[in-house]
Amino acid sequence: MKTLTPIIDSLARRWLPPCIIAVMSQWLAGLHTHAIADELQEKRPSSYSPVVINEDFATIAKRMQANRPSLMQQQMTLLGERYDLSDRPAARVTMSRGKPVQGGVRVRLPPGITWEALAGMTPEEIREKRLWPSGFLPLPHPNHPEGGMLFPKLLIDEIRRQEERDLTRFDLEYDLPELFLPEFPPAIFLTTRTDLGDVSQGQVITIANYYELFAGLLNPKQLEGLRLLATAFPQQQFNQTEDRRSLRPSRGVACLDCHVNGHTNAATHLVGEIRPQEFRHRIDTPSLRGVNGQRLFGSQRALKTVEDFTEFEQRAAYFDGDHVIAAKKGVNVLDRASQVHPMAEFQELLDFPPAPKLNVFGRLNPRRATETELRGEQVFYGKGKCAACHFSPYFTDNHMHNLQTERFYKPQLVNGQMAVGDGPIKTFPLRGIKDSPSYLHDGRLLTLDDALEFFNLVLELRLTKEEKSDLVAFLYCL
Repeated sequence: MKTLTPIIDSLARRWLPPCIIAVMSQWLAGLHTHAIADELQEKRPSSYSPVVINEDFATIAKRMQANRPSLMQQQMTLLGERYDLSDRPAARVTMSRGKPVQGGVRVRLPPGITWEALAGMTPEEIREKRLWPSGFLPLPHPNHPEGGMLFPKLLIDEIRRQEERDLTRFDLEYDLPELFLPEFPPAIFLTTRTDLGDVSQGQVITIANYYELFAGLLNPKQLEGLRLLATAFPQQQFNQTEDRRSLRPSRGVACLDCHVNGHTNAATHLVGEIRPQEFRHRIDTPSLRGVNGQRLFGSQRALKTVEDFTEFEQRAAYFDGDHVIAAKKGVNVLDRASQVHPMAEFQELLDFPPAPKLNVFGRLNPRRATETELRGEQVFYGKGKCAACHFSPYFTDNHMHNLQTERFYKPQLVNGQMAVGDGPIKTFPLRGIKDSPSYLHDGRLLTLDDALEFFNLVLELRLTKEEKSDLVAFLYCL
């Protein structure tokens, strides 16, 4: 444009009248302005998802399917570099329905360093020497620039079998090995019928079987809430539009697809509240067990009741926090009185699994606990400082805490995610914690042993090897 304009101007002044020259000059200036605007638009990050898609669906799907193997290889290489992914269950420890709990520290250390040596350093030393274990860095989404809900294969297969609804993404697959996920299907415990124990009957609760399993156990309002929790509604990646990530137009996603049986299957996506994209955090789906005792909800904990969480999720988390794209893809706006409250009421019934070694105050019964577990409880309430945030009986303080993890490493880009610290995170309840791997808000800690090493460094506790072992034994009791 800048090269041609002087030539055109010279020719025009020789052959055309002034009025025509003025019109042409304005037209050329307009083209130049639009070109600059387009260039700026490409460089300037947007808060919004693209609404108008200029490619047809077949072209999008073909390109993303071609990229899928390299993306997954990149993610699996990252996991292999960060963790020991072998099958090493903890001795005689299982989840509520019998799945072995993986034990041992799985985060790999930098060469030539030990956990004891690392714990003896200051955060500044660890940062300057670049010794912060990579497994303690934020865990990126398998395709962080794309993001979106991603489900484990066990859940995908079961929903397809029961409902003929397909939650397979053509562009990605789930990354964490099944060994490190919650048992599937998880047990269901109800605060209203503790005498029944697990009421799941070993099934995944869906729209196809919820009535058969719960009619007679729930009142009509609660049963309606469960129906809505099991009903699929349009979502960012699963809908009818050309920018979906399912090969066929989709009915969408149900609340219980992530919070399976009112618990979790470790389905993942990205928080909707942060921009630009590389600063968004991966989310590990939290359990809904014990929400009746919690008061902070949503990925940034901005919601204060289960009702707020239930009402807002399908407008925010379902559409990556973008209400504009939600309108295009078919957002389900819930009515507070007739839909939100029944859904919340059912969620409030979801109980933690039994903990037979705990008394009514959430402390170990000395007649039932081992010496190792009792020593672990002493560490929990003493040197370990765990109870400063996780106090009994549900082992949460309903607060946010900033662990200031950025003290330990320099900002760095990892597979599309900018690791700059975690900011304030919620104190999650520790009741039933062995049923809920992996740990921390993004699932970066595969075992409870990993979690203890992480907090031993972050809180500068300097726990001994024996104290950490005892503490893990206590956590298994919760």
